[in-house]
Amino acid sequence: MGIDIVAGGRVKTKKRDVKSENPYLLLLCKLYKFLARRTDSKFNKVIFKRLNMSGRNRPPLSLSKLMKFMDGKDGKMAVVVGTVTDDKRVFADVPELKVCALRFTEAARARITKAGGECLTFDKLAMRSPLGKGTVLLRGPVKSREAERHFGKAPGVPNSTTAPYVRSKGRKFEKARGRRKSRGFKV
Repeated sequence: MGIDIVAGGRVKTKKRDVKSENPYLLLLCKLYKFLARRTDSKFNKVIFKRLNMSGRNRPPLSLSKLMKFMDGKDGKMAVVVGTVTDDKRVFADVPELKVCALRFTEAARARITKAGGECLTFDKLAMRSPLGKGTVLLRGPVKSREAERHFGKAPGVPNSTTAPYVRSKGRKFEKARGRRKSRGFKV
């Protein structure tokens, strides 16, 4: 018996292709697609998957978070599929870091290189560490968008911490019964 294609018999594979028109990103996807296929390294598969992601799923990582995550990981290289940004709140000296990212802001690049660190691109990383040995894979805060506060259980439902969509954040706007102890009850 054959496959009844009319009845939707053949399974389609839903693979995501990069939507960007950036030629450098397209070439990186090509490179890591090859590495993911030809090596047994899970690292390359993850990098390929993240390079294919939308910009929303490639959030920036600040220098302060980079320093926090790389603390005690001497000799390892941080890998971020996204942008590394500067953090003006960090007054301490930036340690010597080796970082590979898609982009660096000018200030972040200046601070890393001034401390004797190194800013790498992914094509350089593929030459230096094709299997991802000696690397620490990091990513920015995906769920930190303001919109994420409104997702989940409906606001007002028991045990819900979801923020309602409100016109304004004043006393008169969705702050009465169910929101304050003094107004009946607080959920």
